[in-house]
Amino acid sequence: MNTWTTLKRVFVSGAKHFVRSGVVSAATVLVMTVTLAIIGSMIFVSAILSSTLHAIEDKVDVNVYFVTDADQADIDALATKLRQLPEVMTVTYTSSDQALAQFRERHANDQLTLQALDELGDNPLGASLAIKAKDPSQYQTIADLLTNDSALTEGSNSIIDRVNYYQNKTVIDRLSAAIDATERAGAGIVILFAIASAVIAIATIRIAIYASRDEIGVMRLVGASNWYIRGPFIVAGVMAGVLAALIALLLFYPATWYAGSSLENWLGGFNLFSYYIGNFALIFLALVGSGIVLGGVASFLAVRRYLKV
Repeated sequence: MNTWTTLKRVFVSGAKHFVRSGVVSAATVLVMTVTLAIIGSMIFVSAILSSTLHAIEDKVDVNVYFVTDADQADIDALATKLRQLPEVMTVTYTSSDQALAQFRERHANDQLTLQALDELGDNPLGASLAIKAKDPSQYQTIADLLTNDSALTEGSNSIIDRVNYYQNKTVIDRLSAAIDATERAGAGIVILFAIASAVIAIATIRIAIYASRDEIGVMRLVGASNWYIRGPFIVAGVMAGVLAALIALLLFYPATWYAGSSLENWLGGFNLFSYYIGNFALIFLALVGSGIVLGGVASFLAVRRYLKV
């Protein structure tokens, strides 16, 4: 008997064991489906959180506000030095007059504020520079250069009123911490359901072994190899994992389609359905691979524990 024929018989026998187990196999598939759906959901949650973090980081910059009596030549010199930094992508200058015009525009409906501004007479707002880094991780370096005595700002510290990066950094750090906490919690939930799935899969294989005890005895008498006897039970477990992954993938299609259109605005333009379709190959491999590993490992443990050959 050649290898291909042997493999074919092992797979056919495994399929029979899977079908023969009936309700128990269905329970295994159900629990595995829940586990794989949680794994898939964590992929989506991670993508949403990463998209949110990147969106916030894209809006973040280092804003340098100057005192109102800052000399224009000093401001221009500092802007030139900043543009020469390898970490800096752009430096946008806003004059005090432009800042005042923007302030009036933002408070166009607040007559009390505008009246108080008119009573001041002079423009209370200074010029500013908006600095955009090439990478969000480089903002800390830029902010440190602006706030510390260094070659970059030497002789120009007196014209800087404040640097606003540290308020933005707090928001980013909190969001990053929330993402890490969510991913850890999700990993814990996945592990719990994976254990539950493995326990049920092991119980399924145990029942299948007991139901096939006569058949196993005959195979032992005719000299069947250990892997030939154990193989069908492992195949049955892998089949349960693959079927559960396919069910989870099918469920994600309508779920992400509905959530994609309903939550797109709330998620800042992130569309779950577009992400699912665009990354289907990776999600497919992740879920099917997880199903194969989960079903295969559980079945392997079961046959080692309960099938002595």
